[in-house]
Amino acid sequence: QVAAAIADQKKIEKQWRQYEEEAKSWQERAKLALQKGNEELARQALERKNQARELADEFKIQLDKQTAAVEQLKESLRDLEMKVEEARRKKNLLIARQKRAEAQKRIHDTIAGMKEGSAFEAFERMSQKVDEIEAQAEAAEELAAEREDKDLEKKFRELTASSVDEELEKLKAELQGEKPVDPVEAELKELKSEVEKG
Repeated sequence: QVAAAIADQKKIEKQWRQYEEEAKSWQERAKLALQKGNEELARQALERKNQARELADEFKIQLDKQTAAVEQLKESLRDLEMKVEEARRKKNLLIARQKRAEAQKRIHDTIAGMKEGSAFEAFERMSQKVDEIEAQAEAAEELAAEREDKDLEKKFRELTASSVDEELEKLKAELQGEKPVDPVEAELKELKSEVEKG
C-alpha cells in the first residue's frame, strides 16, 4: 500500500514538472514573438502558457495531497512496525517467563518428591541392591574356589593312587609273612631239604 502510494506520488510529481516546464517554454516563446513584432503569436503563446500553468497548479495541489498521504502512510507503517517489534519483545519475555516458571516447578516437584521417608527408602533400596550384588559376587567366588580345590584334589588322588596300591600289596605280603608256620609243612620242608642233600 505504501509502495503504491509512493508510485502515484512520483507519477503526479512528473506530470506537475512537465506542465511547469511547458508553461515556462510558452512564456519564452511569447517573449520571442513580441521581440519579433508578432503580437498575435505572442498572445497565442501566452494562452497556451496559462493553460499549462493551470494544469501545473492542479497537479501541484494533487502532489501536495499525495505527499501528505504518503507521509501519513509511512508514519502508520513505522507505528505498526514498532507495535510488531514490541509484540515480539513481549512474546519473547513471556516465553522466558514461562520457561523460568516451568524450571521452578520442576525444582519444586523434585524437592517435594524428596521427602525424608522416600529419601531413606531410596537409600535403603540402593543399599539392599549393593548387598545383593556383593553376596552374588562372594557366592561366585566361593564356587570357583571349590571347583579349583576339587580339581586339585582329583589330580593328587590320581597321582597317589598307584603308590597306595603298592603300599597295600606290601602290607599284604608282610601280613602273610607273619602267619604261624604249620608243623607238618615245616617237617615236610625240612625232609625235602635233607633228601636233596643226601
